[in-house]
Amino acid sequence: MAPSLENEVPNKSRVTVVGSGNWGSVAAKLIASNTLKFPSFHDEVRMWVFEETLPSGEKLSEVINRTNENVKYLPGIKLGKNVVADPDLDHAVRDANMLVFVTPHQFMEGICRKIVGKIREDAEAISLIKGMEVKMEGPCMISTLITEQLGINCCVLMGANIANEIAVEKFSEATVGYRQNKEIAEKWVRLFSTPYFMVTAVQDVEGVELCGTLKNVVAIAAGCDLLMLFLPFYFLKHFQLLFLSNGEFGTDSTGFVDGLEMGNNTKAAIMRIGLREMKAFSKLLFSSVKDNTFFESCGVADLITTCLGGRNRKCADAFARNGGKRSFDELEAELLQGQKLQGVSTAKEVYEVLNHRGWLELFPLFTTVHEICIGHLPPSAIVEYSEHTPKFSLLEGSAQFY
Repeated sequence: MAPSLENEVPNKSRVTVVGSGNWGSVAAKLIASNTLKFPSFHDEVRMWVFEETLPSGEKLSEVINRTNENVKYLPGIKLGKNVVADPDLDHAVRDANMLVFVTPHQFMEGICRKIVGKIREDAEAISLIKGMEVKMEGPCMISTLITEQLGINCCVLMGANIANEIAVEKFSEATVGYRQNKEIAEKWVRLFSTPYFMVTAVQDVEGVELCGTLKNVVAIAAGCDLLMLFLPFYFLKHFQLLFLSNGEFGTDSTGFVDGLEMGNNTKAAIMRIGLREMKAFSKLLFSSVKDNTFFESCGVADLITTCLGGRNRKCADAFARNGGKRSFDELEAELLQGQKLQGVSTAKEVYEVLNHRGWLELFPLFTTVHEICIGHLPPSAIVEYSEHTPKFSLLEGSAQFY
């Protein structure tokens, strides 16, 4: 049972983590170390757990509370004695005024519907979720979804954050994106920061969030190792299509060079190309996105980390090695042990935005990655996307070649 609120010290913040997967469990660990450290927070950190029955027959939430470990999604890591797993979503969020959302993005609309009217009026939220919803009226970032459905302010936290490395306290960075209230942003920074997890804040929610979203599509392309065979031909024949107007580049080819062992110089160049297209797409959607955001941890660092490792690249590599004959759903179930693959669903959402706005030819790799993912094209189709000339007029300025 949650402690009674009658004897609580005024103005202390109570934190609930909504989500208990790999990254959610690591987030709870980070936060729990700081709620014990700072008197402005209540010690206890609630973590909502989507209840599962383990092979032993025990409930996941009960095992977490007994062992202080998420034995399924983060085995071997102590979360902190002040982390309490709660399978009741309503109860988990009821008394919290700081809500940390970290679930697969496709579940967020349903979660928000369940807790409307059941949270504190003074609640603040932060999203660690990488993805977006695509509606008839256009793309909706998860932070916006939370704000619109729950009526609360929502910041975001993104960065080069492979959860298992942070869990064992290897140094990492992250970026908090906020809208106007710098004071609440600094409170989130204080809640997450540790000697091994350095957090900074920037006033650019959409920029930070889109960096975290789009890099997962980059990672899908980076993992398609069988496509690497076509890279030299692609560069020689279709080099001009990598460049968009105002110096913006084509997208996510990072890992294509790995199988050819073309070296670190080439890999670095491809990562830069991917980053430039992420920037172009983001600024087309939101003119408020700041250039400097792409040089924060949420931008270039997260792109590099995700292209060198992570679940999206792992599944994409397996997909390509099987010639596209095994679906991503099948590979996700086999390789990720219950975790969700974000890049494929995000590629679909990005495709829908591009299609609706007539931008498919402007972002040919994003388009092709989605069509390969859904089986409409074979992996070798990566050499065909350049048959179409990009519509440079969609972006400001003229095409630039280097």
